[in-house]
Order: sequence, then C-alpha cells, then structure tokens
Amino acid sequence: MRFTSEQRLDDGVLEREFTLGEIPGILWTPASAPASAPAPLILLGHPPLGLRKMYPRLVARARHAAADGFAAATIELPGSGDRPRWAAAEQARADLRRAMEAGEPVSDEIIDALVLPLVERAVPEWQAALDALLSLPEIGGPVGYSGGVISIGVRLAVVEPRIVAAGLFAGSFVPRAIFEEARQVTIPLHVLLQWDDEGNDRQAALDLFDAFGSKEKSLHANMGGHTGVPQFAADAAAQFFTRHLK
Repeated sequence: MRFTSEQRLDDGVLEREFTLGEIPGILWTPASAPASAPAPLILLGHPPLGLRKMYPRLVARARHAAADGFAAATIELPGSGDRPRWAAAEQARADLRRAMEAGEPVSDEIIDALVLPLVERAVPEWQAALDALLSLPEIGGPVGYSGGVISIGVRLAVVEPRIVAAGLFAGSFVPRAIFEEARQVTIPLHVLLQWDDEGNDRQAALDLFDAFGSKEKSLHANMGGHTGVPQFAADAAAQFFTRHLK
C-alpha cells in the first residue's frame, strides 16, 4: 500500500488516498485516533460508478463513521473510475440498459454476466486491501462491511472471517447463485431497503433477506427511491456497527 495524498477535513478526519498495486482507494481515520487504541474498521462498499462520482456520498458515510470512532476505507471496483475498461462488463451493462429501456424483464443471463464476474474480481481485491489496512498501526479489528454491491457483501461475509458484521444496501441485481451463498452467511446483518427503489427488484431483495442464514438479521425498509435514504436510517446503521464492532 502506498499513500499518494493526505488532507485533514474540516472536522479533523484524516483522509488519505492510496494505491494497492493498480487499485486506488481512500482511507479515513478519526481526528483523535490514539496509537494505543487502534480504530475498528468499516469497509465502504459502493456501486461501480467510480470513486470520483461516489466521493460525496462516501466521504459523508466516512465522516459519520469517524464520529463514532471508526476508521473507514474504500477501493475502486474493477472496470470503474480510472481503472482499465472491462469489455465483458461494458457489454453486460449495455445489455441491461437495452432491456430496461425496452421495458423487458432483466434475464438471469444478463444479471449473471453483470454481477458474478464483478464479485469474482472484487472480493479478492477487498481482501488484499484488508490485509494492507490491518497492517497499519492505527487500524485494528474488528471489521465491518457497509454498503453494496450487495452480492459483493454476501461473498465477503461468507469467505472473509475478519468481517464480523455487515450493513448491506439492497438495490442491485442479485444472481441466483448468490441466494445460495446467502444461506451460508452467519454474521449479524443490518439490511437497508428503499421500498420505491426504481432500479431494484423489491421481491428479490426480500427473498435474499429471507435466505440469509444469520440468527441476527434485521430489515430496515423506508419509503422513497434509491437516493432518498432518510438520515435516521444512517443513524440506525451506525448504532448497529457500534454494537458489533466496539
């Protein structure tokens, strides 16, 4: 991991951009993070729209986490932002747009092509980032995952034992294979669902929640579209991570 820039935000949070090989990322640490008490870490998941486009929402989430004493980090997903284009992913996105513009149902084949290769590539990169982040003296466990793509969160919850709790954002297409993986998830879950999300299959989100094998899981559904998440929903998610990471 190589840090490429550093700045203090107006609330004192330290923001550092880094690269891990060819993968860009950002790390935020609380203003008062004593070396004697390394901060727990929350990994901030996001859709494959690019870190620059997602930055305003990511930094708001990171500041919220820092106010509760957590470090937060994110990485650029494969094929997004300034990373090399990925022909298969571009084709899958084009097929998705074509189906949605035509008012046609989105087929399992399109969903698989869109999501599964992304999961296969992104999850090992998240694990490599976690290795590097946990080697820093100011970062400690335990670790939580917050956000989407929900299929990436599901896979990480299954394969990464260092992640002990996850706050997942429903709102992306889910391959049938991920439903089977969801049955293997056992960590505490806090799932956020926007009831009127224009791009989300609500029933699929409910079915995925039902499939999770966790003994502790809660579904928080609010009226409104994809970007209309109310502030109190963020507060509830913060309380969830405080319970499980501190």
